[in-house]
Amino acid sequence: MRDSPERFFNRELSWLEFDRRVLELARDASRPILERAKFLAIFSRNLDEFFQVRVSGLQDEVVEGGGSSPDGLSAAEQLASIRTAVLELTGSAHETFENDLRPALRDVGIDIARWGELTTDEREGTLAPFDEQIQPVLIPLGVDPTHPFPFVSGLSLSVGAYVQPRAGGARRLARVKVPAFLPRWWEVSPGRYAPVEDVIRAHFDLLFPEDIVEGASFFRVTRDADLDLEERKGDDTDLLKALEAGLYRRRRASDAVRVEVAADLDPGVADLLMHELKLEPEDVYAAPGLLDFGALFELYSRAPAEHKDEPWTPAEVFRGRGATKQSGDDLFRTIADRDVLVHHPYESFESSVGAFLTAAARDPAVRVIMTTLYRTGGSESSIVQALQGAASAGKQIVVLVELTARFDEAANLERARALERTGAHVVYGVLGLKTHTKLTFVVREEAGHLQRYCHVATGNYNPVTAGLYEDLGLFTSRDAVTRDVAELFHRLTSGSGLRVYDKLLVAPEGLRRGLIERIAREASNPGGRIIAKVNGLSDPDVIDALYDASCAGVEIDLIVRGICCLRPGVEGLSENIRVRSVLGRYLEHSRIFRFGPFGSDDAQQTESEVWIGSADLMQRNLDLRVEALVSVEDPALVRRIDHVLDAYLDTDSRVWHLGADGSWKCTGHEDVQAKIRALGE
Repeated sequence: MRDSPERFFNRELSWLEFDRRVLELARDASRPILERAKFLAIFSRNLDEFFQVRVSGLQDEVVEGGGSSPDGLSAAEQLASIRTAVLELTGSAHETFENDLRPALRDVGIDIARWGELTTDEREGTLAPFDEQIQPVLIPLGVDPTHPFPFVSGLSLSVGAYVQPRAGGARRLARVKVPAFLPRWWEVSPGRYAPVEDVIRAHFDLLFPEDIVEGASFFRVTRDADLDLEERKGDDTDLLKALEAGLYRRRRASDAVRVEVAADLDPGVADLLMHELKLEPEDVYAAPGLLDFGALFELYSRAPAEHKDEPWTPAEVFRGRGATKQSGDDLFRTIADRDVLVHHPYESFESSVGAFLTAAARDPAVRVIMTTLYRTGGSESSIVQALQGAASAGKQIVVLVELTARFDEAANLERARALERTGAHVVYGVLGLKTHTKLTFVVREEAGHLQRYCHVATGNYNPVTAGLYEDLGLFTSRDAVTRDVAELFHRLTSGSGLRVYDKLLVAPEGLRRGLIERIAREASNPGGRIIAKVNGLSDPDVIDALYDASCAGVEIDLIVRGICCLRPGVEGLSENIRVRSVLGRYLEHSRIFRFGPFGSDDAQQTESEVWIGSADLMQRNLDLRVEALVSVEDPALVRRIDHVLDAYLDTDSRVWHLGADGSWKCTGHEDVQAKIRALGE
């Protein structure tokens, strides 16, 4: 199998297996019911993104006659397999919702009822709110020779039907978009909710008073989410203008990849949608029930906290130590004395990264702040506000804003312009690459000399996701690291600079090579050991290097949240490789790479290398993105990371194990994230 495509799992099908594991969390009766509903919403939104990005790309490959994936499947074969898997997954999701979640929600006083389940009084009670609150914001559209087929925006829910004039005349399509700002769940009686689209359909005839309505039901269109940015093809294109044009094309382009239809939608309407959206029958997905389980997020946010996970209060870092708050001087003195490792969301983002940037922005001794922003969060973000204040105060502020961060393009564009207005130097990414690395660099004048500080992280500078994603970050003033970070920033801002670093591994030039060299080193050492924690593993070169190391006797443990194309446990190929996946209340997001002996002995730790950073082991990260890993060298911090890895590898921990046949099996009973949280108490 060593040279066979069968040594790889298919990337797209592996992604769907990850979403299957998310769906299993919705089935887990040990979790609070609203958390289970939230996981079903996550499952649904994940599937939306899969079609927006992965399926759309495969459809393009079919048109262009592209080659096969590393596992040997053509684009057409992958699409066929995807459809089979998605139909099975969505069938399971509807079964879970109808037979499990709805009854359990009803038991705690949250009753989701379809129109046919409402009482006469409840139905009649919807007329007044429909007339006063819903109908005024609806725009009924008809399709006829004078009214062409309307643009249907991506992921919007629509009510569609055929209507025919009562006085006689041709039948035509009628469509009403359900506005995203309307509450999806309409309370028809205390604790009892009907989907708003059911209310609209029930009163559809009021929107077309001169017509007879036939077969009104629901549909939802998914469109390609990738911006076709022409700036990637040449050096003379304005990236900012290209992004604005790309955002406009996304709103107007005919780039549908999927249409979901309610089971009772008139077949003629479905056929018309296929024709107008240029879709094939295999792109149509009929749902036996509710469309878009992602709407359960709204229900989750409105429901009482008693049926959710108990809140965890993160530990404070620089602002902590009881009632005493560290000043800016104290904060920088702490980092000057020793490296500081922070672990979100177990430790507070605001009291660590937020405090660091706020202190740097306010401290008159700070001369320069450089940072990367991939997903910036809202306009109220403490990070953005701190940078704006620092720029207004006359400090040298450099912000690399990745305008093409998928789904955040418009928000990042707005943040970038706001920063520019305050005097910050804003760099719009790197031509041909996506700036994904998470770095901050600060220069401070201290006792007549300039002292450098930096932060290298696995997660975005976003206070919202920092409370939801598990991530690591390293603060240091070590000269070898800060010099590397400064050089990397200069290269990103000027297009010229060093491409070889002492304490960083940087993509696209050296990260893959550096990791493969370390994998090979372990293969040459008796008792070699590798542990890696990533979000995705699909790069063929890295996988083959891991196979070689396994054949050389290296013990390898991989903790992979999502996509994994490596096939573990195959005799003569990967019998020394074990793959785990951890899913829980927080999204596992940190990347850790550990080479060398693993244990509590200090000598073993000094013989090991530990790296953390932004990169996953995927071709896009290693070839098409600016990524950085930093070496963690303080023995106390290495021990801390080892304790975290111990929790993931503990046989009692509840984790998913990947088999050689591609199946995932859940074992153990102890919540990994609860164990990690307990480490800091």
